[in-house]
Amino acid sequence: MSTLNELLSAACADGKLSAASYQNVSSLLDGSNSPIAAQAIAELAEQGAWSELNDRFFKTLAFGTGGLRGRTIGRIVTRAEMGSGGPNERPEFPCVGTATMNYYNVGRAVRGLIAYVRHCVGEGQRPVLVFAHDTRHFSKDFAEFCAKTCADHGCDAYLFDGPRSTPQLSFSVRSLRADAGVVLTASHNPAHDNGFKVYFNDGAQIVEPHASAIITEVNAITSERYESVPENQRGTITRLGAEMDAVYQQGLQSLLLDKNGVKSASMRVVFTNLHGTGGHISVPLLRDLGFEVLTVPAQDAQDGRFPTVDSPNPENGPALKMGIDLAIAEHAHLVIGTDPDADRMGVAVRDSSGKMILLTGNQIGSLMAWYRIKTQFEMGWLSQANRSRAVVVKTFVTTELQRAIADGFGIQVVDTLTGFKYIAAKLRKYEEAIPEDKKGDYRGLDADRTRALRLEYSRFFVFGGEESYGYLGSDAVRDKDANGACLMFAEVAAYAQAQGLSLPELLDQIYQQYGYYLEAGKSLVMEGADGAARIEQLAMSYATTPPTVCDGSPVLRVRDFAKDAIFDQEGDLLPKEKMLFVDLEDGRSFAVRPSGTEPKIKFYLFGNAAAGDDLAETKQSVASGLHCLWQWIEADAAQRGQ
Repeated sequence: MSTLNELLSAACADGKLSAASYQNVSSLLDGSNSPIAAQAIAELAEQGAWSELNDRFFKTLAFGTGGLRGRTIGRIVTRAEMGSGGPNERPEFPCVGTATMNYYNVGRAVRGLIAYVRHCVGEGQRPVLVFAHDTRHFSKDFAEFCAKTCADHGCDAYLFDGPRSTPQLSFSVRSLRADAGVVLTASHNPAHDNGFKVYFNDGAQIVEPHASAIITEVNAITSERYESVPENQRGTITRLGAEMDAVYQQGLQSLLLDKNGVKSASMRVVFTNLHGTGGHISVPLLRDLGFEVLTVPAQDAQDGRFPTVDSPNPENGPALKMGIDLAIAEHAHLVIGTDPDADRMGVAVRDSSGKMILLTGNQIGSLMAWYRIKTQFEMGWLSQANRSRAVVVKTFVTTELQRAIADGFGIQVVDTLTGFKYIAAKLRKYEEAIPEDKKGDYRGLDADRTRALRLEYSRFFVFGGEESYGYLGSDAVRDKDANGACLMFAEVAAYAQAQGLSLPELLDQIYQQYGYYLEAGKSLVMEGADGAARIEQLAMSYATTPPTVCDGSPVLRVRDFAKDAIFDQEGDLLPKEKMLFVDLEDGRSFAVRPSGTEPKIKFYLFGNAAAGDDLAETKQSVASGLHCLWQWIEADAAQRGQ
């Protein structure tokens, strides 16, 4: 050990290993139970892999407002970490480091969460937590480790018996009246990542004041060593399986507005879960409704390598290529793809010429929002008398087409910060606004009764979504739900078919009525310790010296969400967030924000115009405007980064 310390100390003195990394290596070695930590660090040091060591140790993986997320497999996999290997050719041990996802950090996170939940439930009460996991490397191992840690600390744990989606975890926390829940997932991130996503007792991701309080508890823990409670005080671990699936599926079916129309449709659908969890719930549900569902055999396998795609993200067109190829070969009408934890959904649809085309998250959400508002008015759920209590909730960076649609029907739109936890916070607010003597056991009520209560006493959530392919149509789940989105979008597709329209033709009709809106999502990726510093520097540059003219158009307004006091449409003060929104005089706008979960800084571009007599010409003009704006932003960002 002295030789390793001397090697690390010399590298720190030479500037090869940062002072923070050197300190964090020492802290991990002092507080870790890992049987291979010292060996893995020594291997990297002896190889002179200082960049890898800095990336692994430049910080302690921060428990943020959503939990943890980071690499669980290093860029360099040491012999010690590879060991005898694991399932799907993964290493035997997760990546050693203070800035990576491993038992050291997962253990700190779950113990901090337990400490906070115990405080919330009060003396003498045994906390209850639910754990789920997706198909990623080490997800199952981490989930089982968390459940055991709970029992060791005198808490009861529910643990799913196999991979399940993030929205099902959210639903189950509510259904089981648990105090908190965790899903082990990094959503759509690359295969080398994993994460620890935390949900509170309402089934939503944690928000303030709980987030900061949990972070404080986690940060107070520096070692993964702990003593278990006496055997007679240990908690229980209960496995969840088919019976919980059935309850969730029943809840999802309440999303359908016109079951007869859906069941009378004759549609062939290709579904791919991209090696993740989506097929477990969505495929049987779609088949039960009468859809002919084909799956992509090569992508059915639940495999944390995601071997058939560069990125397991349905936002990216190439991820759906195998599904599209199958749809072409089998003459399917529709391709649906979900990410590994099935909270995001992407689609490809046939246009009027029969060509398969991809829809954006904004287009998918707008189709569903329009259909659901229109149909609920036709069904009599919504009316002139109660429409003031109906609401669509979206993020600031989601298309304004949804506002135009809602305005057309006379219902309100509320914007939130980026992240579905803020949409879920609105749902909690609407539930809590119902008088206690009327609400009763709200979670035990059917969808008809909860809708009636919200329309009478609170706000009725019609639809919610974000541009990054996340959608929600009910408050029974408190996160974006690709399983529910599959049903809702399949219903829109069945409606379009009944009208003799392709889905792009239906979308064009919406544009003709409400205006043409186009958005573009762009990112600059900057990985590792150096990348994190560059992202921070670029974000600070925008905050301190925002642009005054962009691509020849004067800036009309700048909203700095980190500094300004910004209120939403209901008068609620928004939390501070590192996001700058720039509106131009010519009608274009863009937002810039560092990603909270990935090593990138994101740009959101917006353009719109009245549809006019020639929609094709309008589309081309708006697209050209956004293309030029992005070219200007890229050049400006490069200058700011110098």
